[in-house]
Amino acid sequence: MRGDYVLETEDMTKEFAGFSAVKDVSLKVRRGDIHALIGPNGAGKTTCFNLLTKFLEPTRGKIKYNGRDITTMKPADVARLGLVRSFQISAVFPHLTALENVRIALQRKRGDNFDFWRSKKVLARLDDRARQLLADVGLTEYADTVAVEMPYGRKRALEIATTLALEPEMMLLDEPMAGMGHEDIDKIAQLIKRVSANRTILMVEHNLNVVANLSDRITVLTRGQVLAEGDYATVSQNPEVRTAYMGAGHA
Repeated sequence: MRGDYVLETEDMTKEFAGFSAVKDVSLKVRRGDIHALIGPNGAGKTTCFNLLTKFLEPTRGKIKYNGRDITTMKPADVARLGLVRSFQISAVFPHLTALENVRIALQRKRGDNFDFWRSKKVLARLDDRARQLLADVGLTEYADTVAVEMPYGRKRALEIATTLALEPEMMLLDEPMAGMGHEDIDKIAQLIKRVSANRTILMVEHNLNVVANLSDRITVLTRGQVLAEGDYATVSQNPEVRTAYMGAGHA
């Protein structure tokens, strides 16, 4: 049986020319949680994400997904296991419609590069699933809208839909609220909560209100190391966290 933790790291370290961008990070993400990774600029959050999704190789340490050592695996192989980084690898093409974008993601999940020779019946089955995914993220009315013409927040929702098409067990969201106004932030936060019902989410997010309302657990990084971990109430009252992060004016 699979354990309580879907993703674990042991002393994960990444050095660049002697500088430790990430140092001895031991992270445990509990299955079914929304787990936030926060910290001031330069804390090592993006490097952590790059290590976890295999866009970078750790200098030392181990990374396990569902108990399996994925430390030396390739990004595509890790994604096929169900660990998918949204907004980075999701297929969103600006001059295709929302429906066409999701259908391409469904084709990739199935392993087909092109479906030009497929029957209309096969393509219709993909369309049905694509429309369901659009409905799941609140984009039914945008199905025939070209992506480049969609509002910014709705494009982000489309990116989540294309990621969901890959049927990930765990999603890594890299600053999903970046550049959004309050209305879009609320919509995407509600969407993240909704899609977390049957999967695990690890996200980097600067908006502390979002973190407080969404996260089951929070890991605080500073200078590439874990400073604190716990729920929001615990972490927000930690004097070191307040000094290193909240007191530094990052929100």
